[in-house]
Amino acid sequence: MDIKKEIAERTRQIEHVITQFLPEEEGYQQTVIEAMNYSFLSGGKRLRPMLMQETYRLFGGKSAVIEPFMAAIEMLHTYSLIHDDLPAMDNDEYRRGRKTTHIVYGEAMAILAGDGLLNYAFETAISALSMEPNNPQVAKALAVFARKAGIYGMIGGQTVDIESEGTPLNREKLNFIYELKTGALIEAAMLIGAILAGATRKEQDIVGAIARNVGLAFQIQDDILDVTSTLEVLGKPVGSDEKNEKSTYVTLEGIEKAREDVEMLTKDAVALMNALVVKNEFLSQLLMYLVYRDK
Repeated sequence: MDIKKEIAERTRQIEHVITQFLPEEEGYQQTVIEAMNYSFLSGGKRLRPMLMQETYRLFGGKSAVIEPFMAAIEMLHTYSLIHDDLPAMDNDEYRRGRKTTHIVYGEAMAILAGDGLLNYAFETAISALSMEPNNPQVAKALAVFARKAGIYGMIGGQTVDIESEGTPLNREKLNFIYELKTGALIEAAMLIGAILAGATRKEQDIVGAIARNVGLAFQIQDDILDVTSTLEVLGKPVGSDEKNEKSTYVTLEGIEKAREDVEMLTKDAVALMNALVVKNEFLSQLLMYLVYRDK
């Protein structure tokens, strides 16, 4: 399997699915919708909807009910990036190789665009209820979606991250930040795919453990790339962690140990994948590719 070719093809298919859920750029509020769509359509790996779809397929899912959740998880992710880039947060001017939302539309409109995507994500996900009103798994998936986006998920991790700037962190607290800030949406994506496909409770627990390992490895690799990559390759400024005086795995343990941790976490995730009775070769290779990516 040519994993890069397969990822590119699936990304193209996912792009077709998720963009159908975007709002029309019209009405007096047109500017904020334009800003929302500008950010959403700026490219990216579409990792979260891809993980969701492939986990859904892993457990035999075949319904279109997964599609609004795929779009919604990407809306959540995009809103978090808009707010991450704001002057009050990371103050970045580039994202995915082009100007960030607050540079193009101004800070106030960028805040509103992030808020708009967050709300529209829930509106989109909830539409799955009308697709399969008698499917109890949809409500369970919505509960996971809501929790992983909030104070016990991504927002909680971002809160601790902001409060910790300029102060040394131990590994336990850094793990907490990464598992919530980055790992929560990866875990949500894979769990929602498993839940909607009818995976057992035990299978869901295994999927959750896989996602936590992948999410942590993904963020550690991000730390490594912030030190070793370039703006041209990464599509966003490098060295921003140092600029913002953030503790990372690289500053805490050094780059070699950080790379060893990525390898260990990835091996654990693959072992858990192999423990499942059901198989998805592409998903297994995708997990390996993502944590060893160069951008």
